[in-house]
Amino acid sequence: MSTSNPRIGVIGTGAIGGFYGLMLARAGLEVHFLLRSEFEAVQQHGLQLDSAVHGVIKMPVLAYAEAADMPPCDWLLVGAKTTSNAELAPLIAQVAAPDAKVVLLQNGLGVEEQLRPLLPADLHLLGGLCFICVNREAPGVIRHQSLGAVNLGYHSGPAADEDSRQSIVEAGATLFHAAGIDSQAMTNLAQARWQKLVWNVPYNGLSVLLKASTTPLMADADSRALIQALMAEVVQGARACGHELPQGYAEHLFAVTEKMPDYWPSMYHDFTQQRPLELAAIYAEPLAQARAAGCELPKMQVLYQALAFIDRHNLQD
Repeated sequence: MSTSNPRIGVIGTGAIGGFYGLMLARAGLEVHFLLRSEFEAVQQHGLQLDSAVHGVIKMPVLAYAEAADMPPCDWLLVGAKTTSNAELAPLIAQVAAPDAKVVLLQNGLGVEEQLRPLLPADLHLLGGLCFICVNREAPGVIRHQSLGAVNLGYHSGPAADEDSRQSIVEAGATLFHAAGIDSQAMTNLAQARWQKLVWNVPYNGLSVLLKASTTPLMADADSRALIQALMAEVVQGARACGHELPQGYAEHLFAVTEKMPDYWPSMYHDFTQQRPLELAAIYAEPLAQARAAGCELPKMQVLYQALAFIDRHNLQD
């Protein structure tokens, strides 16, 4: 494929992979979707996006049940949960064209470090930070409530210098721009991942622990105070690890959430569907990195331990 018309593969066509893949396909890009349980539904009816921003989009897509059936892809968007990264590595290697760019559209810390040793050395690994309210409503049907930006940063691979790495990241952002999606190239992926945790740590965990979506969480004085305290701890942990987040960043996210439509975070959907919670990437790894830097985050630690208990019993049931 030429660099002006790259072939894009989506591994993990859930809410995130489905949204961004469908937007890219609607823009005329060649996008191939790998599915498992929803393959038959998508093959028969296509993908559907019910978006408060973009309207209803429904179209047939290039869908596959097996990675072996997909053509080599120049860009791979990994939308699957971090809990399945080890299983995904062979699929990524099988589908990737030489010199392919692999973008992890995932939350948490340490996800690139976990996957990198399992991938061929000639693949470029990027992180993608998605700022979006989206969830899967039914097989092949995605509901998008608001936002949608995806910011990209280079993690590792054969790009020899900073200019080459930045050029790759900017090429990825250009693909998203073509689909009408805001996308920025990030120079410090590790810091960007800490910034995303400022929202993910309180809202994802508390939605499961308190069985509450964003609107009731923001309406109650006690939960508001707990959200702010958890945000402050994430900022503290980031600083201890050498990442000074922008002044007032936590306050900005808090204010943005107050204006958002009511939203159930992705961890709550995992909980209700008895899927493993992404506790390692969102809680355990940040806590470990902060502790190694001499910083304890007690409220985040307690939230993590409570969620670990809930997760174990939920999976047993």
